[in-house]
Amino acid sequence: MRGEEKYRMILNAAKQVFAKEGFYNSKVSEIAREARVADGTIYLYFKNKDDILISLFEEELIRIIKVVKGDLEKIEDPREKLIKFCDNHLTIVESDRALAEVIQVELRQSNKFMREYKNKHFLAYLNIIGDIISEGQQQGIFRDDIKPDIWSRVIFGSLDELSTYLITAKRKRFDVHDVAMKVGNSFLGGLIRNGK
Repeated sequence: MRGEEKYRMILNAAKQVFAKEGFYNSKVSEIAREARVADGTIYLYFKNKDDILISLFEEELIRIIKVVKGDLEKIEDPREKLIKFCDNHLTIVESDRALAEVIQVELRQSNKFMREYKNKHFLAYLNIIGDIISEGQQQGIFRDDIKPDIWSRVIFGSLDELSTYLITAKRKRFDVHDVAMKVGNSFLGGLIRNGK
């Protein structure tokens, strides 16, 4: 088995173990067992459990950014792009509950992550929203007094809270596509110039 393949197997195993056991309760040996590798093999790829968590987040975020950008480049209207972004975000959460659990709950419990993570990929994700807003402003559709960097955080924050609710709810209480449409339209109400 090649190194890249083992690396991915370990990350996938970590996602499952962190989601099931919680980050603090998980042991590297459990991740190794789930990945079907020796405990020592983990340390050939990662320094410690925090490193696994951060690597998992980065790898998944890179993948998500690629998917979202690919979907958005097919759309020209920034209003439609914003709604599609909201839909993609919530659909990703719904489709991979283990990943969502790790990102929404476990990642935030890692002191090392919260202190040390250089959020280059997270900023790239936020910039997708900011770029949609800037594009809408350039086309005269969105208001000029809106600051894309601030609004991207407002929009992300709302989607993030909905995502947390979605994964922590005992049962599914809403259709993500319907909610994405409503949330996107709510934001558009604040972004769109009068008459557009």
